[in-house]
Amino acid sequence: MGPMAMNRLPWLSRVLPVAAIAAAAGVVPGLLLAATAGHHVMIATSAHVAVVGAAGALAAGAATGMSVMAARVNDGRAVLLGMAFSVMATMLVVHALATPGVWLGENGLMQLAGALNIPAGATILAASALPALQRPRDARTLLWIQLALVAALVAAGTLALGGAIDVPEVPRPAGGAARVLFLLGAGALALLAWRAGRTYLLTRRLSDLFVTVGLVWLIAGQYGLLHHEMMDAAWWAAHALEVAGVGLVGIPAALDIRYAVASRPLVGDLAPVHLVADEEAFLGGRVRALMMRLADKDPSTEDHTRRVATLAVQIGEELGLPERRLRLLALGGLLHDIGKLAVPDDILKKPARLSDDEFAVIRRHPAWGRELLAELGGFAPLVLRLVESHHERLDADGYPHRQPASALELEIRILTVADAYDALTDERIYRPAWSPSSAFELLVRETGSAFDSRCVTALRRVLARSAPPQPSRTVGEQLRSPAPREASR
Repeated sequence: MGPMAMNRLPWLSRVLPVAAIAAAAGVVPGLLLAATAGHHVMIATSAHVAVVGAAGALAAGAATGMSVMAARVNDGRAVLLGMAFSVMATMLVVHALATPGVWLGENGLMQLAGALNIPAGATILAASALPALQRPRDARTLLWIQLALVAALVAAGTLALGGAIDVPEVPRPAGGAARVLFLLGAGALALLAWRAGRTYLLTRRLSDLFVTVGLVWLIAGQYGLLHHEMMDAAWWAAHALEVAGVGLVGIPAALDIRYAVASRPLVGDLAPVHLVADEEAFLGGRVRALMMRLADKDPSTEDHTRRVATLAVQIGEELGLPERRLRLLALGGLLHDIGKLAVPDDILKKPARLSDDEFAVIRRHPAWGRELLAELGGFAPLVLRLVESHHERLDADGYPHRQPASALELEIRILTVADAYDALTDERIYRPAWSPSSAFELLVRETGSAFDSRCVTALRRVLARSAPPQPSRTVGEQLRSPAPREASR
């Protein structure tokens, strides 16, 4: 569905593809639960202790290891992911140890631990969408919270096992409390599946598809555990779905962490190009995959975004921006054109002047970029504003929202100057490159109307240090170049 159709049916065009993925992912667990429903099995209770307990113990160890790796690269969301899995795994071990007929008699602890482990993990996983956890000041604090939480669960589980016979069997399978608990846990998992599905449709990475499938399988596993009893074959099938779901979600996340690079603290002599490289390395597998897909779609964009990010940081340094704002500026520069993923190739790569309708589509890419990053989650509000507003002008004649100068922060004004200058001096399929001096002359002419004078002056100082003066545009260059409207699409 193209952008024109998306404008007519935006809600439907966003929901249907993800719904189709979720429906396909639910076929296997749906058939499995349907095939086993109503059938009873006689499996030795010791097998439940051995298999489920061992799986829970291994998962707890793996989850803790993942959190340790994530803390080393200061990735708070990944630590939270490990925390969710370790909580689920610990409760799964308690669930296994409370199996009646091995060490204990009939008790309600097994049902309680089995019913709560997925909703508890889902609640923690849902918190990973919080922007503050994208880059906390110290993810190791979250790691210590995780260890304390697991220790508390172990202590509580040990005490509960000692008095398990007194624990009531709640929630009752298929009862009202079980339905409420299912809706709460499934709701949190469905939100995560929505985000993962949207990400897969953009990145086309199999690992993102596996995460979406895994989340759907966890919902199915939670349903089976809450609506069936131990003698039901569907109850055992639900255990298999739970373990498989944890693997499908956790393994891709662990691989992303493994290949990530820690973001170094900004120091006084850290060059802008290194700062940009740090921010790019910290983006994570999903966003890097989006950038790679954009590079395949429009090869000129990949180097352009890095150059714009570096130039914006250099201008920001000239204007005395503090460390945190420089990092956000670098990140906004790297991602500012990500919305071009939604622009059709026949418009983005057109080697001629765009029609008014085609240019109207191009003008949507900043808003599409913000929408994409907001759905992925974890980006600071300033980064979203940088992506959305990098084509706005001081005279409110920019796009996509014609924002007035009072709404444009200094970082946005910096990025606008850096983007325009680099786009003009870069050769594009629809025009040759302008000389640096010609591009700068255009910025000077439009200072006050489009561009901030402080940013243009700072750019002059940056250029004076980095390159010798270039001749102005020739007459032939002027004739071949497009009108300023799309000189920097």
